[in-house]
Amino acid sequence: MAWGSQSFATFLILCPTSFFLGVLFSLFPYDYPILWTAAPSLPEAFTALENHLLTLHASPPLIPRILHIVVATGLLGFLFKLYKPSESNMLFDGASLVLYMIGIIVYVTNIVKGLRVVSSGDYGQAELVEGEVVMGAEAGVDTEGVKGIGREDSLRVLSASHTILALVLVGVLVLQAGQWYAERKERQEVERMSKEKAEKGKGAAGTRAQVEKKKKF
Repeated sequence: MAWGSQSFATFLILCPTSFFLGVLFSLFPYDYPILWTAAPSLPEAFTALENHLLTLHASPPLIPRILHIVVATGLLGFLFKLYKPSESNMLFDGASLVLYMIGIIVYVTNIVKGLRVVSSGDYGQAELVEGEVVMGAEAGVDTEGVKGIGREDSLRVLSASHTILALVLVGVLVLQAGQWYAERKERQEVERMSKEKAEKGKGAAGTRAQVEKKKKF
């Protein structure tokens, strides 16, 4: 892939990744008192996070559409970079794509599901099998021994998911930076070898010229 198109594809990857890190950073003031303090979490911290998540989930449909377009933009960047890939693309972009997909999975399975639970207020549901959720005796099912996740634990899981997603996205940025550094060093090495070869060629040409002059005399 040409260097110009590769730079544009990298731009398509870095922008969505940085955008999502910014979104997660905006959630950090709500996650910090729940996950990162040694003192017991106050009820006000859970209420603040819950209210913020309710606002996010109740946002107009345009907001999630923009979010999904940004996700697709990142995938498009990986598609461009992995089309006829070089060894560097396979190593760095392949690993970056794996991390990016892990981030999407965390978003779909943990964050989206958690937002729906927070919005509905159905904390403490008991999930027996995938797709079968009951709420105590209301469903007519014996749920003895089957415990659901309460409100505070559900919010802690959401906060932990934000942290996991942030670490995954930082990994994408680190891999892209590593690829840039490796390709930069490779270009410098190629230029150095080209200069050495050109200097050797000039030296050999000068030697031949001196030999020819001596033959004339």
